[in-house]
Amino acid sequence: MKEFTLDDLMGILRECADQDVWAEIEQAGDMADEEFESLGYDSLSLFNTLTRIESDWGVELSFDIVYQAATPGTLVKLVNEALPGNA
Repeated sequence: MKEFTLDDLMGILRECADQDVWAEIEQAGDMADEEFESLGYDSLSLFNTLTRIESDWGVELSFDIVYQAATPGTLVKLVNEALPGNA
């Protein structure tokens, strides 16, 4: 199966974040190690992102992942670990 990438996550974040938050995310540049909180991304937006990843990628993610994935890079890693065939 295809690997989930930071670019894939960026596309989903763009769709799930409000316009002001997305502007902050874009200004962060390399955001792999930036904490979602510092990017202005709250738990509701992250939950919406997780729901979208589950739907688009056919993966089941626990809501606990919101607390484990403090950064986009960590979220990408956790999603890849949960993908069918990788678990």
